[in-house]
Amino acid sequence: MITGDHAVTAAAIAKQLGIPGHAMTGADFAALSDEEALRQIGEIGVIARVTPEHKVRLVEVLKHAGKIVAMTGDGVNDAPALKSADIGVAMGITGTDVAKEAAVMILTDDNFATIIRAVENGRALYDNLMKYIRFQMGSLFAFIITFLGAALFDILSGVPFLPLQVLWINFTVDVFLSIGLGMGNPTPGLMERAPRKAGERILPARLFTRLILTGLVLAVCTLGVMQYAVAGAGWSPTIAHTMGMTTFSLASIFFALETNDELRSVFSHETLESHRLLQMCGWSLLATFLVTAPDFMNKIFQTTNLNVGQWVICIVVGSLVMWVMEIVKIFRRRATTSSAARPTTEVVAEQAA
Repeated sequence: MITGDHAVTAAAIAKQLGIPGHAMTGADFAALSDEEALRQIGEIGVIARVTPEHKVRLVEVLKHAGKIVAMTGDGVNDAPALKSADIGVAMGITGTDVAKEAAVMILTDDNFATIIRAVENGRALYDNLMKYIRFQMGSLFAFIITFLGAALFDILSGVPFLPLQVLWINFTVDVFLSIGLGMGNPTPGLMERAPRKAGERILPARLFTRLILTGLVLAVCTLGVMQYAVAGAGWSPTIAHTMGMTTFSLASIFFALETNDELRSVFSHETLESHRLLQMCGWSLLATFLVTAPDFMNKIFQTTNLNVGQWVICIVVGSLVMWVMEIVKIFRRRATTSSAARPTTEVVAEQAA
């Protein structure tokens, strides 16, 4: 907390608010060298009797410490720090025009609780956007690997899907699932997470690798069903195309349910609370069925009706994507639990020493 009030008054208010750390004046803070300020910044809770220069320096010190800095203010003297911070927040009612021009966000109601709601909305939007990106990238890799695999192993003459079949999957099945992920419920516990690091990649190497492997599993399932239909069961290429298309669509639905949360199991109660996603999965399932049932759809997309046994094969094989991702989540949850417990163990050991 930085303020123009007296240090004793500011320290008393900070104690009531639960702000940890000791209080010091802006002059004492300005007297610290850059190295000392960086070293002590984690122990400082209040800086009183500050000038605009002190505010700007505090922002710069925090940014050098690797923090994401949000600055609130309403006066002309707050403008330099509002401009220097990563996120400047000005008061909409009592704030000066200069402060509003320098800020990134303006609180129209001058209520600090609005900042919390804004952060919550921002995190929910980013989280849903990441779900959408993960699903789209995984589906893209699945399509690429499916066509490459069909060409390399000469499955259905290297053409796993016909052009209209690809368009149907992309513009019905995948679109419904993308809407369900992008506009569904945000992941529970978003506000309990630590802020993202500055410069964090949208697709880090580990996530990129996982999406490629997911696409590989989805492609192997699809090509396996096609190859079995033609070479194993001796069915016609039309049946093989239809079963491959159905398997790919069902696997995409399972993949969307899994990518809705990177750690929680799809069998948790949070999945049942994702009403928008479940609704869109229902529409995707209907689109998967419609392309195989009516005769006029069969003529347009060169598909055919599937019997019960063939549907069972498509469902079982398509669900392998879900089971593989469930196994991966088990190991990821264990790794997350271990990394969360490690700092506590280190602190206990340090205190004991």
